[in-house]
Amino acid sequence: MSAVTASQAAGPAEPLGPGASAAALAAAVALPPRAERAARAEEAADRLRTAAVEAVAVTWVDNAGISRVKAVPVSALVHAAEWGVGTAPCFDVFLADDASTTSPFIGGPTGDLRLYPDLDRLVPLAAQPGWAWAPGDRHTQAGGPHPGCQRLFARRMEAAAAARGLSLRAGIEVEWVVALAGPPHEPPQYPTHGPAYGMHRLTDLSDYLRDVLRALGEQGLSVLQIHPEYAPGQFEVSVAPEGPVGAADTSVLVRHTIRAVSAKYGLRTSFAPLVEPDVVGNGGHLHLSLWRDGHNLGHGGSGPHGLTAEAEGFLAGVLRALPELLVLGCSSPAGYLRLVPSHWAGAYQCWGLENREAALRLVTGSTGERAAAANAEVKCFDASANPYLAVGAVVAAGLAGLEQRLALPPEFTGDPAEAEPGTVPRLPQGPAEAIAAYEGSAVLREALGEPLHQAVLAVRRAEAEQYAAVGPEELVAATRWRY
Repeated sequence: MSAVTASQAAGPAEPLGPGASAAALAAAVALPPRAERAARAEEAADRLRTAAVEAVAVTWVDNAGISRVKAVPVSALVHAAEWGVGTAPCFDVFLADDASTTSPFIGGPTGDLRLYPDLDRLVPLAAQPGWAWAPGDRHTQAGGPHPGCQRLFARRMEAAAAARGLSLRAGIEVEWVVALAGPPHEPPQYPTHGPAYGMHRLTDLSDYLRDVLRALGEQGLSVLQIHPEYAPGQFEVSVAPEGPVGAADTSVLVRHTIRAVSAKYGLRTSFAPLVEPDVVGNGGHLHLSLWRDGHNLGHGGSGPHGLTAEAEGFLAGVLRALPELLVLGCSSPAGYLRLVPSHWAGAYQCWGLENREAALRLVTGSTGERAAAANAEVKCFDASANPYLAVGAVVAAGLAGLEQRLALPPEFTGDPAEAEPGTVPRLPQGPAEAIAAYEGSAVLREALGEPLHQAVLAVRRAEAEQYAAVGPEELVAATRWRY
């Protein structure tokens, strides 16, 4: 069911690699002139002082999916914008438990990088008075892009789409479990025991959820919905779509904000794939749509459910690559415990219209809003992923499918777990299968570049080995409070 085929209907193909888009790719990851950075930082620092902000947290996300941070006082923001903040490249081979490994290009005690705050995303933190936040890009001491920088990778992939006249709108759903504060080794004790999706839960924690909404709104984020989810103590928030890099930035900011609001209420949060064994876990579903000249290519075409040939080729490329994409979208070994059939986790490599059991779910939207709302959802991802790697890799896989004029296989309706055995392939059921698929993917290797590709591979192998001999309960306990 998951096989994709070449089609002659997708129109002219364009190269994915350097070629004509080399200049655009280089420009996407280049630092602006130092004087320009300094002038903008001066203006930003003045605004922050007016808002009583005293320090800026500059974050990046490592290959294990953990947000790391360097902070500077507002008085040092101009210098940070001009010269960056020192960070060690070894963070690219850190594991989720803060152990480390090494890779052929990155690892060990030698070397340094410069972390530059992205002033376009600089924002005072509503739930952390006196603090602001900005995502960071990592460059070499000489000023060139660090080949292991995950955010710059996502920028390159967004630029690769733009070089073809394409843009993407993306959003990452954030699911989390809230629990009473306690020691790290303790399992969760929940502040509400209301039913799944129940008003009971919202009533129990209405002040808390209101303050989550308030903080997100004060930070300029447009919340689409917030609601209780299925598992005990679980909630979900969705925000408005934006470009791929912006969506990844927002995903990081939303999680930091939820954690900060929770702390004020004496609560702790987990975005881990599983918080308890044998319970529905936290997803990090990625929604995206493909656009050209202001037109949503997921609507108005002659393909399945109105897909244009370009959108179909793009989605076929994503569907084909799902086994290897799990290495980037389902980072933790615990994530494979979440990919359980018949749990709406997207455990099967198939697609379908509004099919919540398919790993790739097509969403057309309601009649009358489809031109704006049509999108696809990658359901097999979770929040242990580095969001920049996840969105960038999906764009790379989609562009490869578009270039190769792939067509989607027949869609699957219903639960693929009930299909004839062998009819619908399961996605990898453990890290080893996904790693093997990742190693064999020429598309991801080319898109990521060898240093980043190998660093990711080293981290995945190390964590797979780290937890190879432990059972589900120990694996979940070891990861539940790391994300």
